[in-house]
Amino acid sequence: MNTKPQVEKLWNTNYIKIWCANFMIFFSFMLLTPLLPIYLRDTFQADKDTIGFVLFGYSVMALVARLFSGYIVDSFPRKMVLMVCFVVFTFFFVGYVAAGSLVLFAIVRTLHGLPFGATTVANSTIAIDVLPSSRRTEGVGYYGLSNNIASAISPSVAIWIYASTHNFNILFWLAMIIAFLGLIIDATVKTSPREIVKDKTPISLDRFFLLKGWSHALTMVCFAFSYGVLSTYVAIYGKEKLGIEGGSGTFFLLLSVGLILSRLQGGKALREGKITQNASMGVCVSLCGYLIFAALPNEFGYYGAAVVIGLGNGHMYPAYQNMFVNLAPHSQRGTANSSILVSWDVGVGLGILLGGILSEHYGYSTAFWVGWIVNLLGFSGYWLYVKGFYERNKLR
Repeated sequence: MNTKPQVEKLWNTNYIKIWCANFMIFFSFMLLTPLLPIYLRDTFQADKDTIGFVLFGYSVMALVARLFSGYIVDSFPRKMVLMVCFVVFTFFFVGYVAAGSLVLFAIVRTLHGLPFGATTVANSTIAIDVLPSSRRTEGVGYYGLSNNIASAISPSVAIWIYASTHNFNILFWLAMIIAFLGLIIDATVKTSPREIVKDKTPISLDRFFLLKGWSHALTMVCFAFSYGVLSTYVAIYGKEKLGIEGGSGTFFLLLSVGLILSRLQGGKALREGKITQNASMGVCVSLCGYLIFAALPNEFGYYGAAVVIGLGNGHMYPAYQNMFVNLAPHSQRGTANSSILVSWDVGVGLGILLGGILSEHYGYSTAFWVGWIVNLLGFSGYWLYVKGFYERNKLR
């Protein structure tokens, strides 16, 4: 008689659909992100300070949306919230085509952050809902692969299209079409009825942000700061300083290869509950990657760092996401999910803003070294406090 327990299916139909829709969200997002500094410079003659401020607005709005999105997806039907936010996110791409001045473009880009932030929170929360409980930790890690694969393909596609056409409007329309495909996919997802329990306790910050995860959030801000500096200015840095035409496409491809490899390798460890082991490896490897990029201003440092940072972040981010979820009760799953995204947005936004200021006045080298130093602060905070705090306070 076979007494081996039945293993629940990880890749069920709804999880696959949510995974694919998330791929579409990030594909459309990353199709524009690496080239926007060049677009702003060439179309509106914006300097690096201005580029930083314009792109920073998107992160601010995504942050604002995510602060409230966790509470909203915990308090209202999640599928309805997802569909409304996804529709708005999709049709905002038209605004990029219509914006004929730097001010209008800045307004459109800034406001687009609201539906992006809300859509990613709602989509990832439903992904957690449709996963079998026994495979949830592993599934959260694999869910991030959709971001990584999109980030691997999208910049290369964007650079190829732009090099062939020198027409950004084609990219804006393509981004909208891809987002619309993701919207259609999400519309077919079937979610189980969920009783919404009205929380009668007074409104407090913990309804919008998981206060128990404050130390995790601070260190995540540091890790995201480094990524914000690097990812935003890597294309223009490679072109201006290293003479690498179209090199950012290869950079993001290598970065995503590292992310994918580490998440595939780390999936088994997460399934076995080795969350802090994954996080520990991730923060160490990422720190080395940012050091390589800052210390070696050549093609070897440029491309080599991409792989190393990808390997590190691929271990670190899903481990952190699981730590946030495991610190929260089930009734705050959406809040926990939005909290890590808020932390990431704060860090990326600060990296974009300060990276632009530093690179304009002190050069790219200074900006990348500051990114590494801030990453080192997060690394130190993880080892000195965060790791032990999680082990003492996790609920699952």
